[in-house]
Amino acid sequence: MATWGLAVVGVVTAIVAILTEHTAALSAADQVWSPFVLVTGLLLVGLVADQDGLFAAAGHRLASVAPNGLVLFAGASVGIAAVTAVLNLDTSVVFLTPVLVYAARSRGQDGSALLVACLLLSNAGSLLLPGSNLTNLIVLGHLHLSGGRFFGHMVLPWVASVLVTGGVIAMIEHRSLPVTAATPEPAQPMTVGLGALAVVAVTVLVLVLQAPALPVAGVGLVVVAIRLVARREELDRIRQVLGIPVLVGLFGVAVALGTLGRSWSGPATLLAHLDAVGVAVVAAASSVVVNNLPASALLASRVPPHPFALLVGLNIGPNLFVTGSLAWILWWRTVRTSGATPPIRKAVVLGLVTVPLSMAAALAMLAVTGSL
Repeated sequence: MATWGLAVVGVVTAIVAILTEHTAALSAADQVWSPFVLVTGLLLVGLVADQDGLFAAAGHRLASVAPNGLVLFAGASVGIAAVTAVLNLDTSVVFLTPVLVYAARSRGQDGSALLVACLLLSNAGSLLLPGSNLTNLIVLGHLHLSGGRFFGHMVLPWVASVLVTGGVIAMIEHRSLPVTAATPEPAQPMTVGLGALAVVAVTVLVLVLQAPALPVAGVGLVVVAIRLVARREELDRIRQVLGIPVLVGLFGVAVALGTLGRSWSGPATLLAHLDAVGVAVVAAASSVVVNNLPASALLASRVPPHPFALLVGLNIGPNLFVTGSLAWILWWRTVRTSGATPPIRKAVVLGLVTVPLSMAAALAMLAVTGSL
């Protein structure tokens, strides 16, 4: 019921925005629609890949090559950071969460540290490229930076954020990571077919295209349609994975807040009177209050000062609480779909510890590169 309530709020606020500030609302919608379409396509592809056993096989493979739990955690952390940077944090959460569930199960160990790392590192590791986080695309719409120039500004903050976040989680959770090797259970069969091809296709599209949202959504729709025709997928399962009420609600709120930021100078005036650290803190707090996608639409409705510091707050700040980003919602639902229990309390506690440290490290690196 709560998800449908969010959908109603999003639809109502978007309608109000369109009726009161038509031009501003259309501009806001144009700024934020593509991230939501992209996420929809990725979720559909992930559904088909999971049905083919792709995630289960990858999880067993990861477990089989790691000699102990600490190495498994380190390898998983590197993989999370890499997938997040190259593809997208929502892709990382949806694709890698099942991998880590299967990896932990095959080793017979508690996988909560791996699951928390997947969430927190996906958020914290989304600073490297424009496509790493959908908020990057919203904020940078004003700046017209190439991927290479963005990389130059953010590579050191990204490294600092990933190392601090992963290091803190490892130090706090080291006792839950067994240091002795365990023999994984026999690998489950994997069908190398439609799911794997779809993953490769969307990976190429995200890397090559400047605007991959519609092509990625097209791939997702095609592969799910094929499965529906073959009766190997059910509509109820598709609706569950997509979480349409959540996506609709967040989109509506983002449009409404983007409209507000275009018609009211308050957010822009506030940011103009803050230094870079203040901008990052406001962005982090706004993410917790309204979610980072609507927050980015509001705070970047006009050309923002200290845009890279703004992104530090929008990308890392959501680790503070479950309301911070769409990745939290996708992570929670994917963990449950994989048959595990989401360690929400542990994720929040570790987020409260890691966010101030990783934001400070990232901002310090921005200062080093002269991008603060």
